[in-house]
Amino acid sequence: MNPTRTPGDRHADIHDTRLAFQTGLSSPAQVLEHAAAIAQSEACRHVFMPGTVQNAFLTGQTSNKTSETSDKAAFADPAHLLAGLPVSIKDLFDVAGQTTAAGSTVLADAPAASADGPVVARLRAAGAVLAGRTNMVEFAFSGVGLNPHYGTPVNPADPLVQRIPGGSSSGAAVSVATGAAFVGLGSDTGGSIRIPAALCGIVGFKSTARLVPTTGALPLSTSLDTVCALTRSVRDAVMVHEVLAARKVTLAGKPLSACRLAVARTQMQDGLDDTVARAFERSLAALRQAGAHIEEIALAEISELAGINATGGLSAAESYAWHRSLIAEHQASYDPRVALRILRGAQMTAADYIDLLAARRQWIARMEARLGGFDAVLSPTVPIVAPPIASVLNDDDEFFRVNGLLLRNTAVVNMLDGCAISLPCHSPDQLPVGLMLWHAALHDDTLLDLALQVETALAHSL
Repeated sequence: MNPTRTPGDRHADIHDTRLAFQTGLSSPAQVLEHAAAIAQSEACRHVFMPGTVQNAFLTGQTSNKTSETSDKAAFADPAHLLAGLPVSIKDLFDVAGQTTAAGSTVLADAPAASADGPVVARLRAAGAVLAGRTNMVEFAFSGVGLNPHYGTPVNPADPLVQRIPGGSSSGAAVSVATGAAFVGLGSDTGGSIRIPAALCGIVGFKSTARLVPTTGALPLSTSLDTVCALTRSVRDAVMVHEVLAARKVTLAGKPLSACRLAVARTQMQDGLDDTVARAFERSLAALRQAGAHIEEIALAEISELAGINATGGLSAAESYAWHRSLIAEHQASYDPRVALRILRGAQMTAADYIDLLAARRQWIARMEARLGGFDAVLSPTVPIVAPPIASVLNDDDEFFRVNGLLLRNTAVVNMLDGCAISLPCHSPDQLPVGLMLWHAALHDDTLLDLALQVETALAHSL
């Protein structure tokens, strides 16, 4: 990020803004007022306005007096990394006194949470101002971003066409991309952070799942769910991960010239639209120019996933286990496309599920062996740019085709129990495109260190 950006600029990141607080160039009151004005523009929810957050928020700002301090010392305190900054909360997480409805009407009247979930508590402890609960795909079960109950958040990247935001963390991405929040707390089960990051032109980091607690978040798949966030820069992604995981990231500062990167040929580059293909090739050229060593590998193990998941996959089995009583009584109130995917789990037997867990363990072992010696794998985050909402809204065949494409690359990393980050890699005249860097479990610090270098190299290539 450019340190000269002003705090009112929707591209200004946490680091820029903290510096402005410390030097007196801006104040939390000014930043919060500006962000709230963007969020409140949702009052025009039925009239799309470029740069607004149409349908992104379900509730408004939650007071957080700790964050409203004007003491400059607080902004330099490493314990208050988010002091005075608005952070949005996906409607999946428990916030004390609020109902966790997960984008549904089924749970809209459920009792309010008695306490903050662990990650919400950590954000508050870091000084964050909770900017509101964000809209999402019902029960987090789609990569497209549609919500028939509360409306679909509109991707702010295109002022002329109402495009999908990606999901399931749809409102979270729009809140960050428009400047209504600096951080969008979300979840990633098959790509729900990285898909909207790619389509909205921001950064989405999926950590190794075990590093961040999932308690206090309504589950989709207990085997695959990851709690993580959307940000405006990689350095912000590092900072926010440190808050969510309560750990310090080790950044070695390894130069690109010392990095060995892989590009997976199998499946991940199939069927790229022209915009994505051009942006991906330009990104690889920029990294090679910066000194990175890039090798194409077959990674044929990826093609095994269709067979491994043939009985329905972990998300179907584990979501059905959670929803079976609720959906039996209230199926008519579910998004029909979400209900269809959940009910697929009803057909799986206990033996199918046990076999699936075993097959996943064996597949992870083979993948980790194949990736040994590489610092990361590079792929397009998703193979297409955001299509118009109208193209998928009422066409089930097109919806499921697009959903499958959006999840195809990102879901590989969840199955791997790995970590990944999506960075914007498009030119200013293009719709957003994401470059995904990924690896196996617990390579998070290496990946974030590399992503900082990649972000700089891509910026210099434009």
